[in-house]
Amino acid sequence: MKRKDFLQLSGMGAGGLLLGRIPLMGSPIPPGRPLETVDTALKKKMSDIALNAARSKGATYADVRIGRYRNQFIITREDKVLNTVDTESYGMGIRVIADGCWGFSSTDKLDTDGIAQAAALAVAIAKENARLQSEPVQLAPQKGYGEVSWKTPIEKNGFEVPIKEKCELLLAVNAAAMKNGASFIDSALFLVNEQKYFASTDGSYIDQDIHRIWPTFQVTKIDSQTGKFERRDALSSPRGMGYEYMIPDEKNKIKGLTTLYRDRYDMLEDAQLAATQAQAKFSAKSVEAGKYDLVLDPTNLWLTIHESCGHPTELDRVLGYEANFAGTSFLTLDKWQSGKFNYGSPVVNIVADKTQPGSLGAVGWDDEGVGTKKWDIIKEGILVNYQTIRDQAHIIGLKESQGCCYSQSWKDVQFQRMANISLQPGKTPLSPADMIKNVEKGIYIIGDSSYSIDQQRYNFQFSGQLYYEIRNGQITGMLKDVAYQANTREFWNSCAAVCDAQDYRLGGSFFDGKGQPEQSNAVSHGAPTTRFNGINVINTARKI
Repeated sequence: MKRKDFLQLSGMGAGGLLLGRIPLMGSPIPPGRPLETVDTALKKKMSDIALNAARSKGATYADVRIGRYRNQFIITREDKVLNTVDTESYGMGIRVIADGCWGFSSTDKLDTDGIAQAAALAVAIAKENARLQSEPVQLAPQKGYGEVSWKTPIEKNGFEVPIKEKCELLLAVNAAAMKNGASFIDSALFLVNEQKYFASTDGSYIDQDIHRIWPTFQVTKIDSQTGKFERRDALSSPRGMGYEYMIPDEKNKIKGLTTLYRDRYDMLEDAQLAATQAQAKFSAKSVEAGKYDLVLDPTNLWLTIHESCGHPTELDRVLGYEANFAGTSFLTLDKWQSGKFNYGSPVVNIVADKTQPGSLGAVGWDDEGVGTKKWDIIKEGILVNYQTIRDQAHIIGLKESQGCCYSQSWKDVQFQRMANISLQPGKTPLSPADMIKNVEKGIYIIGDSSYSIDQQRYNFQFSGQLYYEIRNGQITGMLKDVAYQANTREFWNSCAAVCDAQDYRLGGSFFDGKGQPEQSNAVSHGAPTTRFNGINVINTARKI
């Protein structure tokens, strides 16, 4: 990377805490440059060069991924635009099986010689690896799809919206928060476009165009008398949508203690409320530790689902493949094999879904050419399945992969990643207001914040953005210094009620980290407001 490129990207540091771990893929390009595409016929031609070269060197299977990845970051603070950065990355990854073992190589030199050399290197790596492998790779059967395509069903392409318009929106959001009493506000908009072409010796040529968007902010309020501060982050969710996500639709509005939408986001209104709620936190009562019934909004529950349902049901974790970095799983094979492992209460139904519209993980085919689908993970509280890919399917007796293979870029090898994992709505009509009426001593929690969970995804602690005390079916005021603790099985067996589909919403993350070298995966988790009885709550206030 050139020095000027490094300086441009490192200028994002002012918003580093806001955006968290953002993988800066590719090299900077002129901001606002229109999306460029590669002719499908050319991609097929390049793929065939790689596939033929791999077979000629002894590969019994090969797949090719040609990727053009575009990211756009816009970062502001109060009345200033801190940075706008566009990056792009373009190249090819080649994965092969030779002598029963995997090999992988990648290149951004997409001429005939460069592609052939990369394919030959992948085969050579596979053959060398095979000397250390005791059993050959066993792939689940996969039909070839021929020439097919899929595109995120967007209504408005965010990359076609002028940067000036997006900056004006963020600055208006900042101004609204400041007008309502915020001391500081950082805001940002992050756009992603993945143009992915997959080809394999199975006979698939798959062209996909994937769009994602994430608007977010952090509001801070400082008490001038004490110097203490309170913060409220955006209640937005990253989504697999176009810029239409930023256009509020009253038909999707959900009224409550804060304003939320099912499939849209009103960033301006959320920032106004955030400033008011950050101020209110100063006078909130510090929670008294003890047992409470928790009413968890989807903006909080999605993260608990991610950590305690999504990760432990990834088969590679169950098998110990991630033990060196991100942990294993308490959901060992014997629990699934029993057919009666009680993961949660009978109202707990968890599904995996790679097809869900608007979700971050929605694609037509995964990164090894498997058509995506929806399947049960937890059914009426019982563990019934895992998430897996082609070379692991046989371990749990599956005749085909579930389509959970993904790579963050063309230059990284694809491997098992999490599908969208979601709690299904209750079948009986139930609103959050009606749920609260049945709580004698509880806490209503909105928004996600810090968390901790052990390596087996079992013992955990989660906090939130907003906490409200519930007494005798009524919300009596705001609380602070709240975190809830449990183990996964205890927590999900305490699940007493789930609101209906009218309240179902998606949360999620762009940056689910896994693997060595580490990769990031974008994944959504849906849920309605849900009640958990008798959960341990601790007071997190710092004792000075």
